[in-house]
Amino acid sequence: MNYFQRAKLFRTKKRLGQNFLVNPDVINFIIEKSNLTKDDVVLEIGAGAGFVTEQLVKHAGHVFAVELDEDAIKELKKINADNLTILHQDILKTDISALSDKKIKVIANIPYYITSPIIAHLLGEIDDLENKNRKSISDVIIMVQKEVAQRMVATEKSPSKQYGLLTMLSQFWADCEIIKIVGRRSFYPAPKVDSALVKMVVKDSPLLELEDYSHFKKTVKAAFSQRRKNIKNCLMSGGFAKENIQKSLEALEIDENTRGESVSIQTFGKLSEELIKNAKN
Repeated sequence: MNYFQRAKLFRTKKRLGQNFLVNPDVINFIIEKSNLTKDDVVLEIGAGAGFVTEQLVKHAGHVFAVELDEDAIKELKKINADNLTILHQDILKTDISALSDKKIKVIANIPYYITSPIIAHLLGEIDDLENKNRKSISDVIIMVQKEVAQRMVATEKSPSKQYGLLTMLSQFWADCEIIKIVGRRSFYPAPKVDSALVKMVVKDSPLLELEDYSHFKKTVKAAFSQRRKNIKNCLMSGGFAKENIQKSLEALEIDENTRGESVSIQTFGKLSEELIKNAKN
């Protein structure tokens, strides 16, 4: 029985955002790109009915499969593998650092409506320098909505709707790359949008070296808070002093009518530092 036929026998739950990956070519691609060996520990997020799990246990040393749905847990328990640990719990409440002393490879096929919270849980926020989960992860292969994947890998030169806070969150602690576009027919039930696989290689240190990471986070949140406004007005709405903003923008030769979507992450870092410096003077 193929994946599609097996998925049709399972009563999927719309409230959990369940769309099972049933394309064997895509599943094989995930296994191939994971570069698994018997020394590897894998965390699978959203294991579902176990179609990917079945292949992961053949290649990895140990697999932790996290799944919230009770019916899916029953299916996962049918997999006969000594190197599989099934965790019936919410990934957002899971301490990943406690799973293994080894670095963990994460494979995730997740409900699209919780993409940002899961990325934040895996990597930590921009100013979370000592995040335990991130320090225990080597890389992540995550299936997300195609539009979300484009936001994760965007730059200031991308279309303005793509570049924003999710870009910052994803790239500050990981090198991100779209490795495959996955059509909607690769899932059952088929979603209304296409998907993409993003590979995230976790960094040992943040993208930027800054004096105050919480201030940087505050700066970018303010800059992207109102996309139709220029950066000066956004920063003012975010609680920064008008005079300080003007001095900082002038020092970096940023036109005050520039919008946040056209400012690079590196320039945002310089702007945050400049705002700190001018606030002290």
